[in-house]
Amino acid sequence: MPNHVQIPSESSAFFTPTIFTRHNRFLHTFMQDHEAWFCVQDLGRLMGYPLNERLTLKLDPGQRRHVLLRRDGEIIDCAMVSESGLFALLVHHFVPENRHLRQWLSHEVIPMLRETQSSPVENHPSLSSMHWAGVTVPLLHWQQQAWVKWRDVPELMHGQRPYPVLATCS
Repeated sequence: MPNHVQIPSESSAFFTPTIFTRHNRFLHTFMQDHEAWFCVQDLGRLMGYPLNERLTLKLDPGQRRHVLLRRDGEIIDCAMVSESGLFALLVHHFVPENRHLRQWLSHEVIPMLRETQSSPVENHPSLSSMHWAGVTVPLLHWQQQAWVKWRDVPELMHGQRPYPVLATCS
């Protein structure tokens, strides 16, 4: 076990992650001091490239660290990379699917992480996610309404029974 494990605070001895799912693979993340951190092992699975601590040594010391993380009910020592370290690893270990992974991380995961850390403001848009029929889609909450991206509607409707059209437009 590395000797550079960082303890999150005196009140708790571990971080409780926010978990995201992509292609039935989990990504354990957390925010600390307005900075997103990502589990190296999970990131490697998503990239299709087994990442280990040796591969993260090419990152600056401020881009990598070990923390105690609650995973599956246990407290484990987990290698983590910062947001900038995440994007550096995506560049260093190119896999064609990484483009879509990068878009998912930068357009959905990181904004949701930042949203969960910010304080709620009345009548202010906020992000969350919805799990429906085996699909996770981002939601925008605004003016007491939940909004889904138009491009995500086909995924939500896939597998739903189509309703018969009973009227026509003239």
